[in-house]
Amino acid sequence: ICPSSNVHQFDAHESDVSALCFSPDGTCLATGGSDKVVKVWTLKPDIRTVDPNCTILSGSKASIVALQFDPTCKVVLAASNDNIARIWNLSDQACKHTLTGHSAKVMAAKFLAEDTQKVVTGSHDRTLKLWDLTQNTCFRTVFAGSSCNDVIAVKGKSGPGCTLISGHLDKRIRFWDIRSNATASEITLPGKISSLDHFAERQLLLCCSQDDTLRLIDLRQNLISASFSANGFKVGVDWSRACFSPDGQYVAAGSADGSVFVWEVASGRMKSKNEHTGSAVVVCGWHPSGQLFASGDRNKKVILWTS
Repeated sequence: ICPSSNVHQFDAHESDVSALCFSPDGTCLATGGSDKVVKVWTLKPDIRTVDPNCTILSGSKASIVALQFDPTCKVVLAASNDNIARIWNLSDQACKHTLTGHSAKVMAAKFLAEDTQKVVTGSHDRTLKLWDLTQNTCFRTVFAGSSCNDVIAVKGKSGPGCTLISGHLDKRIRFWDIRSNATASEITLPGKISSLDHFAERQLLLCCSQDDTLRLIDLRQNLISASFSANGFKVGVDWSRACFSPDGQYVAAGSADGSVFVWEVASGRMKSKNEHTGSAVVVCGWHPSGQLFASGDRNKKVILWTS
C-alpha cells in the first residue's frame, strides 16, 4: 500500500523514537528510543493497532539507533550509541549477547544474510566488525576509512558468503568482499549517507543522503538508476532511515518538517506526503504484508498508516 491514512498513534518512548522494525512474521513491531530501551509491541489481529502492554528490553546505556529481528523472530538485535550492539531473547527478555569492541557509536547492526550466527556492525569509529555469536567474539575488523551510518549484507548470487555494503559520512557507499578486507568498489554521492536498504528481487539499493535526496542504485551495474526528492523534504538527522515497500513499488522516508514522503519507484513521482505530529520523522518501515506502514518521530510518537 501507499500509506496515506493515520489509523493509530501512540507514545512509544519517553522522547525520540530512533529505530523501528516489524518482525518477519508480521506479529510484532519493535521500537528503540533515546530512553535507552527496546520495546516490542504485539500487533492486534487487524494489524491496525498494537497491544499497549509491550515487552521491554533493557541494558543499553544510550540511544538505540537500529533494530533487526532474526528470521525466526526469537531474538532482537540492536545497535546503540553506547558503542555496543546487543541481542535479546524475546522469550525471557534476557540479553543473550553483548558485542563490545567498537570505540564510538554503533549505528548499524545486521545479521549476515541468512546466517543468524554471524552479525556485522558499523560504527562511527570508522570500522565494520564481523561477529561470530557461537563464540561471542569479533572475528574480523574492517577499516572502512570513514564513520559508518548503515551497513547491509547482501547474499551472494551463487554459493556461500555475502557482500557487505556500507554507507558513510564521507559521502561514499563502499562494497566489501567478505572474504577479504579490500573494497570491491565504491560510489560517491553528493551528500553524507544516512541509510541503506536493499530490494533483493531486483538487486536495487536505496540510499538516503543528507543532500535531501533518495537514490536507487542498480547493483548489477553499480550505477544510479533513479533519484527522489520533493519540495519540503529534508533529512532530519544524519542517520535518518529510508525504506522500500515489500514489493519494491514504493520508497519512503521521514522529513525534518514532521512529514512522511512516499515516492513511486517506476515513475519517480511523489505519491503522498503524510503529516506526522510536527516533530522530525527519522524512522519508518512497512509491515511484511505491505498492508501497514509505521513511522517514528523525535517526540515519542509512532504512527501506523494504511492506504
